[in-house]
Amino acid sequence: MGAGILTTYSQIANVAGIHGLLTYTITGAIPIFLFSFFGPMIRRRCPDGFVLTEWVYHRYGILTMLYLSGFTILTMFLFMVSELAAISLAIEAVTGVNTTASTVVECLVTTIYTAIGGFKVSFLTDTIQAAFVLLVAIIGTITYGTQIHIDRELYNETKPQMLEANKLGWQLLYILFVAIVTNDCFLSGFWLRTFAAKTDKDLFIATGIASIVAAIICTLVGLPGILGVWTGDLIIGDDNGENAFFILLAKMDNWTIGVLLLFFVAISTCTFDSLQSGMTSTISNDIFRNRIPLVYIRIIVCIIIVPCIIVALKVADDVLEIYLIADLVSSAIIPTIFLGLSDYFFFLTGWEVMTGGFGALLGVFIFGTVYYGDAKDGGKLLLIWNGMYDPEDWGAFGAFVIAPFASILIAFIVAAIRISGLYVYSRITGKPFTALDKPAKQIYVDDNFLGNEAGQVVVEEEEEEEEGDQLCQEHFSLANHESGSIKKDYES
Repeated sequence: MGAGILTTYSQIANVAGIHGLLTYTITGAIPIFLFSFFGPMIRRRCPDGFVLTEWVYHRYGILTMLYLSGFTILTMFLFMVSELAAISLAIEAVTGVNTTASTVVECLVTTIYTAIGGFKVSFLTDTIQAAFVLLVAIIGTITYGTQIHIDRELYNETKPQMLEANKLGWQLLYILFVAIVTNDCFLSGFWLRTFAAKTDKDLFIATGIASIVAAIICTLVGLPGILGVWTGDLIIGDDNGENAFFILLAKMDNWTIGVLLLFFVAISTCTFDSLQSGMTSTISNDIFRNRIPLVYIRIIVCIIIVPCIIVALKVADDVLEIYLIADLVSSAIIPTIFLGLSDYFFFLTGWEVMTGGFGALLGVFIFGTVYYGDAKDGGKLLLIWNGMYDPEDWGAFGAFVIAPFASILIAFIVAAIRISGLYVYSRITGKPFTALDKPAKQIYVDDNFLGNEAGQVVVEEEEEEEEGDQLCQEHFSLANHESGSIKKDYES
């Protein structure tokens, strides 16, 4: 959780009230917990991996991996932009000073210590970040409760809009759930931590705690969007709704402002280094297959950071909109990819995944053109140009409905065409038709294989575990070999 949570949640609360805020916090917390279910499934299928793209490489091939990697890097670029934009807005709103220098310094600092400490230092800063977030929540709650004064008349006037259920809140329930669930899969930082978990139980406990804590904290930092209306500093749907936290903060004691601003910078720095580490691992593993020194990868990431700074300071003025652009792309790509986790869809290939993703984005454009009656507006819908705050505008809702379902539908249509073509080809040429043959069972040797008992292997079975064990005994005769010879025979 970076400085972005201080703007996006209060913005939603200012527009859609407590209904929209709770929707955002719950739909943001659940995807964290879902890593405890999908993470073990992917780790069993790709025990040597550490990011999602590695499993995609083994399941769909290198072209699909590069396809996913490109969008993953794009997503992390957008998240870097949003993080820098958020901390820039925070500093400028509280102090009124130009934030170019502070933004550049933050990028330099994170680049230096991640280059020295590697990925481990990013894990360490996560702990520091968690402590700072808790301190911000505690100090903020106390100071807001004691120094913010509610206008009872404004409270009574706006109570129905702020505290009751509304149409926009229900729309966001679907939009944000689909958006965040799929987009979290694009963030390599989550997968690095998923693969780093010692056991599935540890992962289950950690994600459970993290999701609960995240929901509580995000609710607290979003409340200023509502409180600002009741103090008279904002109106409902205010253009400055994303700055509600800082507008109210500026009315507090100077020591409070100084302490919280320091924490904001620290939180943003910790988040930015995680994004840097995730992008470094993605580029190194996916693009270069870990064949060039890491120092060159870090130089590439530094080059990418330069346009991040420029876009964050000169262009980005709506952090939530930046998130939504990345979310729409992920909602068109991830659903089809995850079908590959099921044995029922063994026939899907990388072609279906890629055509499904691109076809879904084309479907969103066509929907936008028809809905708004203009191709230009249809193109803008791909960028969520009109936002999602108007309950009478169903454009954003429709985009997030079409993206995942059109992706899956197009993937199956392409698969049917491909399989039919292969069947006709096999009939004409007399060659065997293998498009619907299930792939052979995959057998993995544990990384710590030499430390295990002789004959111990990890089997990823399609049917029953007993069949996997029988396969090992019949075809490899592993049970009576020494550990070293087992690995040697297996590799040969």
